[in-house]
Amino acid sequence: MIIHIDCNSFYASVEIASHPELEGHPVVVANNNEAGGGIILALTKEAKELGLHRGDPIFKVRNILKANGVAMFGADLHKYRAMSKRIMQAVINQEIVLDFLQYSVDEFFGVIPEEDPKLVRHYVKQVVEMIDDTCKIPVSCGCSSTYTLAKVATWFAKRYEAYNGICIITPEVIERALRAIPIENVWGIGRRSVPKLKQIGIMSAYDFASLGESLVCSMMTISGVKSWRELHGIPSIDLSAPAHQQSIMHSRTFTFMETEVERLRELLSNYAADTATSLRSDRCLCRTVTVFICTNPHRTDLPQYSNSDTAKLASATADTQEIVRAALGILDKLYIKGYKYKRMGVILGGIIEDAGQQLDLFDKTNTSEKRRLMEATDRLNAKYGRNTVRLTIQGSVHQKQKNREDIPDEL
Repeated sequence: MIIHIDCNSFYASVEIASHPELEGHPVVVANNNEAGGGIILALTKEAKELGLHRGDPIFKVRNILKANGVAMFGADLHKYRAMSKRIMQAVINQEIVLDFLQYSVDEFFGVIPEEDPKLVRHYVKQVVEMIDDTCKIPVSCGCSSTYTLAKVATWFAKRYEAYNGICIITPEVIERALRAIPIENVWGIGRRSVPKLKQIGIMSAYDFASLGESLVCSMMTISGVKSWRELHGIPSIDLSAPAHQQSIMHSRTFTFMETEVERLRELLSNYAADTATSLRSDRCLCRTVTVFICTNPHRTDLPQYSNSDTAKLASATADTQEIVRAALGILDKLYIKGYKYKRMGVILGGIIEDAGQQLDLFDKTNTSEKRRLMEATDRLNAKYGRNTVRLTIQGSVHQKQKNREDIPDEL
């Protein structure tokens, strides 16, 4: 059977794993900043019981957070990726799940080489307990004959306590399960397709599966067609070699408008370093670096300026120094003194897999020494915290700003 593992409230669960004293207390993770902006990205069951929801703007629920002593953490994607890798390796080491792969930072798929539901549940329970014991992350698991049906099973496992976090859908109960799950919760059915399907009376996964294949092909993309087939128990999705990202971006809207080029260089170097780390974690290289910068379009009382440029690298690389150097070179060309900048970002493009990359005999950017240096840096930062080892130009950008004379220009 296919097994789908979905980490419960993953970002919040990772923070609780780091702060066990918060177990059973309301916890939220938000992309907040010192100006009070941002939204809730993840929250625990206890936080949901207070009326909080994912996507709530922080400024609208601040009174609820304060009145109930809700612990709030800023999102730390590097910490969450590191925990995802720990879960991945722990399951692989257990040698129960075969062909185990990571689908997203908090979702995994694999194969349990059994068909007997009782044996499958026994093995899945061992996997769940091992993840809880070694990583302290609660998970929900679904099992069935295809990836899409396994996701359907997980939907039930997360919502009904009687399943104790594990749901197995066998051929005998597929119809009953599909009748109970809304069409918008079916994997592979995009948001644009849902209204179109509901207009013709398709409200559940069962309604969708009852359509003829020719009609589905005429209405849906290939993703929707594959989902239809998988709901019928026909394996149609291949996750064995997931496509890598076409680009990786890191950008931010500043809390305070920035005017000085040195401050912008410091910020940009951190963005570029973060994208380089993400690139290496995906075992990929990039061929281009793009930087964009702009003022605040909502401040019509101020002069407006926006611009971007792209640098083509001599050879594909994932080296932080090379990527930061390219990004700063672009910024120096884009920066114009006198403007108040509100947003900036860096995008890595032309991404290719690292394996088998042909190197230039005279190229100095991808030497084995540099690769080993980057690998060592990543290991140290994963163990001791993000940017423990960093370039000098990155400065102390993650420390709170002090003695700023200006105030946030928008809340």
